[in-house]
Amino acid sequence: MSYLRGSSGYVLVVDGTRKNTLEKALELQKKVEETLGKIPFILVLNKWDMTNEWEIEDTEIEAVIQRGWTAIKTSAKSGQGVEEIFQNLANRIITNKC
Repeated sequence: MSYLRGSSGYVLVVDGTRKNTLEKALELQKKVEETLGKIPFILVLNKWDMTNEWEIEDTEIEAVIQRGWTAIKTSAKSGQGVEEIFQNLANRIITNKC
């Protein structure tokens, strides 16, 4: 957690084709909040171009959104959603929305 000290925000990236990455993201977010308090973050749901291979269910994504998290669907391959991640996070940092 020391590498996050002084951070104004962070990005949690989940690989939609590997369910365990969502579980790790949930654990990491909890650790960050316990260590640094509430700071803005974005949950990135990557590999959106490969939804036919996804292991993460829509209900799991909805559960995260119900927590008040911002989740953005992306594809590193096509670039879909990548710019949105940084614009959204920067806006959250500037307005101090956690």
